[in-house]
Amino acid sequence: MIIFGITVINGQDKKSENAVKTVSHVDLNKYVGLWYEIAKIPNSFQKRCKYGTTALYKLRSDGDIEVTNTCFDENGERVVANGLAKVVDKTTNAKLEVSFVRVFGIYIFWGDYWIIGLGKDYEYAVVGTPNRKYGWILSRTPQLSKDKLDEVFNILKSNKYDINDFEMTVQNK
Repeated sequence: MIIFGITVINGQDKKSENAVKTVSHVDLNKYVGLWYEIAKIPNSFQKRCKYGTTALYKLRSDGDIEVTNTCFDENGERVVANGLAKVVDKTTNAKLEVSFVRVFGIYIFWGDYWIIGLGKDYEYAVVGTPNRKYGWILSRTPQLSKDKLDEVFNILKSNKYDINDFEMTVQNK
């Protein structure tokens, strides 16, 4: 049965069944800091990044998060993108929006940044978007153990991501 564009099966709507699920809570004080990119779904805004991709998050007094993404291009030149993240779900802190585009000091063009997986000690994070077009695996260290990587892949699979869409990031050239 279809009601307002949502397919209903046995009383459950198909849309919520396929929805990307975030973690239940993120302690932003534990989340901020340096993260190494372990893998990502390739995207146009990171096409210059060939290795050494990191993200540094700093909590501001207003609750927003300063973002500094760094990587190295094919010539070994450092590439830096500065942005801002805003928490949009203050109950869980797991849904954020991020912008790297500033015009006259105002950030525009916000993108979803949902934390869908988190190690119990914040040793890894899995970030995605509701449409599954983007995804990142982050770690506090340049590599993740096979066991932790398996945990991450299970989180992605449970959120209906195709893990074959992800490419591993080279940290050291």
